Amino acid sequence: MPPKSTPAAPVAAEKATPAGERIAKVLSRAGIASRREAERLIEIGEVAVNGKVITSPALNVTDRDKITVGGKPVAPAEPARLWLYYKPEGLVTSESDEKGRQTVFETLPPDMPRVMSVGRLDLNSEGLLLLTNDGELKRRLELPSTGWLRKYRVRINGNPTDVDLEPLRKGITVDGERFQPMNVMLDRIQGANAWLTIGLREGKNREIRRALNALDLYVNRLIRISYGPFRLGDLQPGEVEEIKPRILRDQLGLDPMAEEDAPKKAAPKPAPKPAGRSVSHGPAREGGKAEAPRRRNDAPAPAGKPRTAPRPDGKPGAPTGPSRPRRTP
Repeated sequence: MPPKSTPAAPVAAEKATPAGERIAKVLSRAGIASRREAERLIEIGEVAVNGKVITSPALNVTDRDKITVGGKPVAPAEPARLWLYYKPEGLVTSESDEKGRQTVFETLPPDMPRVMSVGRLDLNSEGLLLLTNDGELKRRLELPSTGWLRKYRVRINGNPTDVDLEPLRKGITVDGERFQPMNVMLDRIQGANAWLTIGLREGKNREIRRALNALDLYVNRLIRISYGPFRLGDLQPGEVEEIKPRILRDQLGLDPMAEEDAPKKAAPKPAPKPAGRSVSHGPAREGGKAEAPRRRNDAPAPAGKPRTAPRPDGKPGAPTGPSRPRRTP
């Protein structure tokens, strides 16, 4: 009697990926908040989808879904934009402050859309702060993997030597926290103070101040002058300047790790000039290149043939050219 065949185990149906994008990502792209803050808003019941309050960010939404935050509809995401802002000293880089101090966002021009800061500058620091309306762009620029160099002009109380600053270049540990090596340049001594230029890629909380304090050097002014390829330039405290979309695309397409410290390519050496008298080719054409002399009837010169044929005695010979056939007598 043939053995009974064992029924095949049912194959589990492949779980289809829900259409759309995660709700926190959509809110972030719309400039409502960062992903983490959007998830917090969801958990406290501030977000509703199609009229129903949600409490979990594990939800995908599409363009057909109607989303509200705090009862206000969320507008479709706009193209990503980026602004340079000179943050003055004494402003807090946050949406609100529990101590009632003035924030960066309270001083921005009224015609600006809702923006978020890329990273932070502490209360007593000033200089370049990037602002964006796009949460995904904010996240991208803040990722440690981006590795963009941030440069600061730092005034300290004291007259250190270049050797005194060497621990910063090697990496220093402060209160059990390791800071990566910094690019440090001693610019000048000015009375009881000294000016430094410091570049770093991490941007931990009060990193420069804490590292210098560990060397008994104390910061009395700190200005961020660049963030990756973006420069403070001629901006004055409180001024805002938008980056043009073309420049934004070009800069974000670059390799950030090569932006500051890549060795410059040496310019190619000019080809040696041929021996003999130089010949002027006339006025240069637009673009800086000299126009080559035209030949009669635009005929190309014969390649590889000398203009004169040398005589056996060493004296210059007659010009060469096509020989005429001898006439037969």
